[in-house]
Amino acid sequence: MRKVALVAGLGLGGLALFVALLVVGVYSAAAGIIGGAGKNGGKLAKNAVPAAYEGLVQEWGNLCPELSPALLAAQLNQESGWNPGAQSHAAAQGIAQFIPSTWAVHGLDANGDGVADVWDPEDAIPSAATYNCSLASYVRDVPGDPVDNMLAAYNAGPYAVIQYGGVPPYTETQNYVRIIRGAEESFAAPPEDQPRLDPSELAAGAVHFAQDQLGTPYLWGGNGTPEHEGRFDCSGLSRAAYESVGIELPRVANDQWATGPHPERDELLPGDLVFFANDLTDSRSIHHVGIYVGGGYMINAPYTGAVIRFDPIDSADYFGATRPTAG
Repeated sequence: MRKVALVAGLGLGGLALFVALLVVGVYSAAAGIIGGAGKNGGKLAKNAVPAAYEGLVQEWGNLCPELSPALLAAQLNQESGWNPGAQSHAAAQGIAQFIPSTWAVHGLDANGDGVADVWDPEDAIPSAATYNCSLASYVRDVPGDPVDNMLAAYNAGPYAVIQYGGVPPYTETQNYVRIIRGAEESFAAPPEDQPRLDPSELAAGAVHFAQDQLGTPYLWGGNGTPEHEGRFDCSGLSRAAYESVGIELPRVANDQWATGPHPERDELLPGDLVFFANDLTDSRSIHHVGIYVGGGYMINAPYTGAVIRFDPIDSADYFGATRPTAG
């Protein structure tokens, strides 16, 4: 993989600040689709959730990046089958199956009637969402998929997830995570029913994802999966960044070149993929890809022994760019 020198005389801290200022507008746009709007975002499929609870799930399912309405719906379905009177042999209660000690700490009076009632879905569904997001924050530094870790923490507790460095080796917990993630899609509205995001928002989301990986050690062939300890190579990072906003890219860099139009150097926008090749007349010789952030810089997963970082794009092997959001 290519080695690109940092700008002479500009320290890492100064470089990070410089690039952060360049792309502050990009990250502001990303906040509309990542953060309070929910990483997975989206709408519930029609009639997938009992009508009495649809509004609650849609509203509270967008509480934090790790949650979505479809995921919350799949979880509540797994917990109680939408039965607000459910009680398990372990004394878990209500539609979200809180045990009394957990409810005492995390139960909300979400409907404002003066009582935090575990048997009332108007309290229990918001409480499940806020508890999920609290758990997600507890286990945010644990390796692996953050959504899987959040769900595992709901089932087995956050300390088990921290202790085992991910989903713990409990059959019940592993099945819990697997079933909910498998059912999630069935509760989500199909893509044609989802509101289309502006291409600039999609690009901002991809840049935001890549920015969150800064400082992560490079791994040849890395896809960011638990077995790769959350590490990436260059095309693994670009693929995962766009996958986070619902755009599928091929796995390798020279195939990613063909996923959209090719803006000129002076037409680049944040989120464009920038490519580097051994033969500037042959796209099949592309050997590297980065994610453009503005001001002549990219987020770059450069080579073994380095970390994901900001680097300039201008070099002798710069081949061109692709705009996946217009593909």
